[in-house]
Amino acid sequence: MIHGLNHINLRAPKALLDVLRDFYRDVLGLEIGPRPAFNTPGYWLYAGGQPVLHLAEQAPDEALRAPAAAPGVFDHTAFTASDPEATADRLRQHGVAFEVSRSELTRQHQFFFSDPAGNGIELNFPFDPNFKG
Repeated sequence: MIHGLNHINLRAPKALLDVLRDFYRDVLGLEIGPRPAFNTPGYWLYAGGQPVLHLAEQAPDEALRAPAAAPGVFDHTAFTASDPEATADRLRQHGVAFEVSRSELTRQHQFFFSDPAGNGIELNFPFDPNFKG
């Protein structure tokens, strides 16, 4: 039985991998932390003391596990976040375009945008009637 989400893994060539590392660290505030000494270079990024995002280097001759031409259904990864005002400012400072959704039904604010590789990201904040976006 599944008890929760363990981590997300992104695999990319070295140059893009470093861009993703910087984005998730500098823009979204994840922290680079310990990672086992795997044969493949990469990074583990942490939130709340947990390694939630694994980044692994894709070798130049390595085939993707899912062919790029295959139709996918993955839409986005969602993170629980805090301080929507500061987060909105940080995204804007880094030139990240995002959409804001306010849901009375789920009692949250949501930001939707893409990372530098085009992966969908959602940030969920507790609903704050004073948040203007």
